[in-house]
Amino acid sequence: MSAKKKDDGLTPMMKQFFDLKAKHPDALLLFRCGDFYETYCEDAVAASKILGITLTRRSNGRSRDGGQTTEMAGFPYHALDTYLPKLIRAGRRVAICDQLEDPKLTKTLVKRGITELVTPGVAMGDNVLNYKENNFLAAIHFGRSACGVAFLDISTGEFLTGEGTADYVEKLMGSFQPKEVLYEKSCRQEFEQRFGSRWCVFELDEWMFTEQSARQKLLRHFGTRSLKGFGVEHLRSGVIASGVILQYLEMTQHTHLSHITSLARIEEERYVRLDKFTIRSLELLHSMQEDGASLLDVIDRTVTPMGGRMLKRWTVFPLKDVRQIEDRLDVVEHFFRKPDFRLMADEQLHRMGDIERIISKVAVGRVSPRELVQLRTALQAMAPLKSACCHSGNSILEDIGAQMNLCENLRDRIEREIQPDPPQLVSKGGVIADGFSPELDELRAISRGGRDYLMQIQERETERTGIASLKVGYNNVFGYYLEVRNTYKDKVPEGWVRKQTLANAERYITQELKEYEEKIMGADEKILALETRLFGELVTAAAEYIPQIQINANIVARLDCLLSFAKTAEENRYVRPVVTDDDVLEIRGGRHPVIETQLPAGETYVPNDIELDTERQQIVIITGPNMAGKSALLRQTALIVLMAQAGCFVPAESARIGMVDKIFTRVGASDNISLGESTFMVEMTEAANILNNVTPRSLVLFDELGRGTSTYDGISIAWAIVEYLHEHPKARARTLFATHYHELNEMEKNFARIKNYNVSVKEVDGKVIFLRKLMRGGSEHSFGIHVAEIAGMPRSIVKRAGVILKELEADNSQVGRVAKPSADRLNMTREGMQLSFFQLDDPVLCQIRDEILGLDINNLTPVEALNKLNEIKRIVAGK
Repeated sequence: MSAKKKDDGLTPMMKQFFDLKAKHPDALLLFRCGDFYETYCEDAVAASKILGITLTRRSNGRSRDGGQTTEMAGFPYHALDTYLPKLIRAGRRVAICDQLEDPKLTKTLVKRGITELVTPGVAMGDNVLNYKENNFLAAIHFGRSACGVAFLDISTGEFLTGEGTADYVEKLMGSFQPKEVLYEKSCRQEFEQRFGSRWCVFELDEWMFTEQSARQKLLRHFGTRSLKGFGVEHLRSGVIASGVILQYLEMTQHTHLSHITSLARIEEERYVRLDKFTIRSLELLHSMQEDGASLLDVIDRTVTPMGGRMLKRWTVFPLKDVRQIEDRLDVVEHFFRKPDFRLMADEQLHRMGDIERIISKVAVGRVSPRELVQLRTALQAMAPLKSACCHSGNSILEDIGAQMNLCENLRDRIEREIQPDPPQLVSKGGVIADGFSPELDELRAISRGGRDYLMQIQERETERTGIASLKVGYNNVFGYYLEVRNTYKDKVPEGWVRKQTLANAERYITQELKEYEEKIMGADEKILALETRLFGELVTAAAEYIPQIQINANIVARLDCLLSFAKTAEENRYVRPVVTDDDVLEIRGGRHPVIETQLPAGETYVPNDIELDTERQQIVIITGPNMAGKSALLRQTALIVLMAQAGCFVPAESARIGMVDKIFTRVGASDNISLGESTFMVEMTEAANILNNVTPRSLVLFDELGRGTSTYDGISIAWAIVEYLHEHPKARARTLFATHYHELNEMEKNFARIKNYNVSVKEVDGKVIFLRKLMRGGSEHSFGIHVAEIAGMPRSIVKRAGVILKELEADNSQVGRVAKPSADRLNMTREGMQLSFFQLDDPVLCQIRDEILGLDINNLTPVEALNKLNEIKRIVAGK
């Protein structure tokens, strides 16, 4: 039965379900029913598949189509933290419907409502979020003159926008990796054409994408008259995309957004451009091998979640400003020179926790008592960190220290008001510290010591009245009472009120007992209500510190990243690079930062030198055998440049890095067969992207370009591209070009800034030893057959390939041409198969050939065939 099909014959609860489902038809509705969250209809079918839970059926009343039951799947409400992340990671939007009243207090249908709409891009819970990844929601607006984009991480409050060409926006999407993307319904085809179909998307109505609507939303949220203060006033398409995000948050019932305090412009000119091919090929964030490692895996020694998220950003957004790079390198070097400072910083950073997301939870009122205690611990850890930075003697660290805000009042309030080890939930009680609220202390004393207090009353009144048999009791009719035996009736004081007469005793109540009864009977409820109110007041007070703590979180993240660089540098023997504003790239003893950490025990990485500039040695053509290390050499050059411009020390003996504005790679196989693209098509697409965007300040890496097509086409295209990079004034980029086309070595003779190098090998007793050393001069051998042999190819095939190779080389008479040897010659040398005797110069064999060719096999009888065979035998015998 469809969720859209509602009917008067439904049960009241199912009708309630369909009414709520209609508010968010595209979301999977978790319907709270007692101790379970249940799903129905199509939602149940989807949930059972995603979560691996049982699909059953339940009665839904009568319906017009005669159905009596509907699909149902559910799980216990306390397992929400287990199942919700699975639904979100499957790309589903989830509406959580809770019971809004206690079922015990109502005799009618329990009131229910949607309390939260969780989507892949709008999530706050730790169970859904990855602590070292931002959870960005993106919105894209296809404007007339530009494509606008905005990114928001609601869990941290980071809000960014920019605009440019669709290619620029695609690059940003690749760098920020949003979990959900919003766009206009009518633009589906354009979105898929530009950005593909791999994103989790949600389509919105056209009215949301108007400038007036978006601008008003932003101005109302920030409480400003214009957006000039954020530097985005002129970004029309970017502003529309930003406004759409706020509209979407309102639509998904996320209205507490005080932690979103600013909208920042993505400053493209500040960062090195890395396209999606480069991020993937260099394996910056993820390895292409299942058990491999990425650059981030190697350099990430951060200890705070904020630092982990920032380092990921730094990895894909290297800097282009020499001063900013030097500032980072100065701090990393300071960590080296001052080991005591480094140890202290590391110790305090370990105490920080995720204060960025904690303060965001404060803004939306979803912070837990334990998280507030963690915030207090972080603020306490910040005090020695601030002092050490301010007295470090390093100007950058002193500035960092000056910006830290210790928020003493908030820190002291949390310490004074919250128990040192509170429960995760306020509803569990025991959150507020003893001694803070006299009223709460009194209620706790009553709750904890009720029996003791009653005994005190009994002892006091016994002593005062002289009634030896006096005792305190309780019943459901009139509550607490004092019981007096008849023998002591004359000693009862005037203020006592008689409530019950027994055979041997009388029962009385007093004003004190009634007051105490009122206290003790509602003490637990009052304790919970009072703790909830006091905790809420503290959270409200903490919300005033959101801007300061967000600044602290950013500072802590920066320190954590720079300390991570220092740890990595010490562990892996990195050196400080010299970053300059010229075009000279000079690396001595460079190593691949990832490969060197994964070598077998006892094996060391062979370092290499690289020199590039735009005047003397602009293009280096690298030839050499397969498996000799050409691809690793290309990648390590790009990674060293990228690490240096991110402010990290580098794996080399020394490095001088002339500023790079863009890094382009065409490295390795990246076929996208699922989209119907061949190897060659992908090669040409990536190469075209490079040539259309390259500048004289870029670094370009080509590996085996043209291998996806015929030899002639491949050589021609490779030659033309190298020539273009050398000759075109706007494309004079520093280039490493690894190739198997040895014909390209001829280019050095005709182009001044092209130099030939090879990755050397040594041949000993027919075996090839890979030296992995870059040497001057071209190579004429690929040793592909040797690689096939060590890869485990059958020996007969390896041997046969060697014979064919000799024939090919014998027929290759001039550079640039590979003549096809005759089939006859290859046939003559085929091993393990019958030789073609028709090619032999022997008249007897020619006669036999003529006899066989003259046979009419279709009309030949068995007897005639035997006779013919006998004739051939006599010819051979006569020979």
